[in-house]
Amino acid sequence: MDNGNNRKIIAIIAVALVAGVFLGVAASVPQAQANAVTDFFGKLFSPLFVQPQPSSTFTARPSSTTVPLYQPVIDYEQAVVSAVKKAAPAVVSILISKNVPIVEQCPYNPFSNVPPEFQQFFGNDAQGFTQPCDTGKTKLQEVGGGSGFIISSDGLILTNKHVVSDTGASYTVITNDGKKYDATVLARDPNQDLAVVKINATGLSMVALGDSDSLALGQTAITIGNALGEFSNTVSVGVISGLARTVTASGPISGGQETIQGVIQTDAAINPGNSGGPLLNLRGEVVGINTAVASDAQNIGFALPINRAKHDIASVRSTGEIQTPYLGVRYLTITPDIAKQQNLPVSSGVLVRGNDQGPAISPNSPAAAAGLQTEDIIISVNGQALDSNHDLATIISGYNIGDTVTLVVNRGGKQITLKAILAKRPAGQ
Repeated sequence: MDNGNNRKIIAIIAVALVAGVFLGVAASVPQAQANAVTDFFGKLFSPLFVQPQPSSTFTARPSSTTVPLYQPVIDYEQAVVSAVKKAAPAVVSILISKNVPIVEQCPYNPFSNVPPEFQQFFGNDAQGFTQPCDTGKTKLQEVGGGSGFIISSDGLILTNKHVVSDTGASYTVITNDGKKYDATVLARDPNQDLAVVKINATGLSMVALGDSDSLALGQTAITIGNALGEFSNTVSVGVISGLARTVTASGPISGGQETIQGVIQTDAAINPGNSGGPLLNLRGEVVGINTAVASDAQNIGFALPINRAKHDIASVRSTGEIQTPYLGVRYLTITPDIAKQQNLPVSSGVLVRGNDQGPAISPNSPAAAAGLQTEDIIISVNGQALDSNHDLATIISGYNIGDTVTLVVNRGGKQITLKAILAKRPAGQ
């Protein structure tokens, strides 16, 4: 064997033996001395070990645009807590009260229908027999509840229309600090499940409104509301499960059904009594108004996008009422099945047709002025195609009174263009 190689092997063995001895010493001496020994040998043997250097072909992303895949749970929990703390002072409970009959026990004769000739066998004394009866007396009684949230410091509150739909009821708002206020319903939106309520108060906490158009699937969703009409400011957390859903909801009071389009789906628990409460993002901003649940499922709830309510809020603030734009047509939304059944020339759009609620074209309406006719098929509004996911009423509600909209219409198989100037919706329509 080469003497040079022998010397290298002997040197390596010697270094290993010395290192082992000194590491043993470092383990048996106080921490400060052990650190000194470690530093010494680190410097002594550092030339023997080469630390790998980053390749010049890799460039780190700027930290300002980096989105970490993982965050400690405590940070996420703190974000939820902060969002709730920010919004909760502006969330209210809405109690519904009505004058209900007082049922009393009134005396009656159970033998009054017995033929007169047999009355002697039963006697004329009906003392001790009573039955429930309505004496005409009434008492104010709580019959339901919902939620809402304050949108102005002087007492404007946004909620669902179905929460305050009973015009014969009285409403009481309970704020987060336990104070009670008599409430007045300022306006009910004729097109969607929204209403604005007013209480006489000032200096109130109010929510921040977010942007529902920027929502993404999987984003955290937080609900706050008067769950079951009993547990105020109940918080639940989930995610945005779906966007632009179309659902059919049954009214708890009227019992009627209503198709709601373009709603947000969430698995954050929405219980009876949560209706009208806010759906929040992690910044504590309202991105939706809780409005319905799927009764035959678990944790499937729906909320109206907050951007749909901003027009109503602005209208109430400026005019004291919800003024909505109005075209003045009744129609049937066309699906492929309906197109086949009706032998229509197109498979989407809306068929202008009357029903038991009134004629296809309302007299003196923008539609009449624009020249729309019964059995016309409206294909699009300002370039937005109409179909089962893009309803005519919903699209029109996004415009302002006085706006001009361009309607592409199929009339008898030929395509024409009409222009309509939207007007204020008449009362009762």
